[in-house]
Amino acid sequence: MACTALIVIDMVNTYEHEDALVDSVRTCLPGVETVLRRARADGSPVIYVNDNFGRWRSHHGEILQSALAGEHSELVKPIAPDEDSLFVVKARHSAFFETPLAYLLGQLGAERVALCGQVTEQCVLYSALDAYIRHLDVVVAADAVAHIDPGLAQAALRMMERNMSADIQRSREISFSGPPAR
Repeated sequence: MACTALIVIDMVNTYEHEDALVDSVRTCLPGVETVLRRARADGSPVIYVNDNFGRWRSHHGEILQSALAGEHSELVKPIAPDEDSLFVVKARHSAFFETPLAYLLGQLGAERVALCGQVTEQCVLYSALDAYIRHLDVVVAADAVAHIDPGLAQAALRMMERNMSADIQRSREISFSGPPAR
């Protein structure tokens, strides 16, 4: 049975970045919480795909603990993985690049992915492209993605919609039940 998997990109983070990203994450956090709640309520797979920050001996538990111990733990705690969440570690921008994500999605029967996280004009954009070239339907929760540059983020959303046939929706509008929209 085909399903929609929610992919949460790079939200388990210590936020040792410029203030613009932290402010943007604060703004999109309610959308991330909403889309997580909707996916979990439907029993849809929730997959966190997260940067390993160059720590090649780290695993998801260590990444989460570092983020929760960081200066901006209030940005991580409300959206932290639960016991049913899956976790994939990545080293580059795309959630798919040299990770087992495509295989995992195949095992789960996912034909559609809903993307949220950060940053819109980089990791979300590249992950959407890689999902599209793998013939997955893509939906992006526009109110659940953070950015560094607002202009580039808007351009990235337009590119995903136009060039990758991505469905750009608000987090409360994304349906996880039923067959993927075509």
